[in-house]
Amino acid sequence: MALKIRLARGGSKKRPYYHVVVADARSPRDGRFLETLGSWNPMLAKDDAKRVELKADRIKHWLDHGAQPTDRVLRFLNEAGLAKREAKNNPEKAKPGKRAQERAAEKAQKAADAAAASE
Repeated sequence: MALKIRLARGGSKKRPYYHVVVADARSPRDGRFLETLGSWNPMLAKDDAKRVELKADRIKHWLDHGAQPTDRVLRFLNEAGLAKREAKNNPEKAKPGKRAQERAAEKAQKAADAAAASE
């Protein structure tokens, strides 16, 4: 059984609250889980101590038994010092799309033509 440490959403509409749970990877997001390992309340301020609460000993137990954390949970574990998350880098994502590059090239060409005509 592949285990995941992931978030299960709770709370009402537009008031999210998440439980950090360990569950079978095949079960639905808010479905059956094995154990609750903590919580995350994104409505609280980022510097609030109650924003992310984790049970460190149980998380270590499940990590030792092969549970894989999702990316968001891995960020929390990295901040808590329970797991190491390598920084990701995708320089291609920051580049504008094909159409935006075409428009920028067109604008630069018009500016160069106008400069040449005024000389």
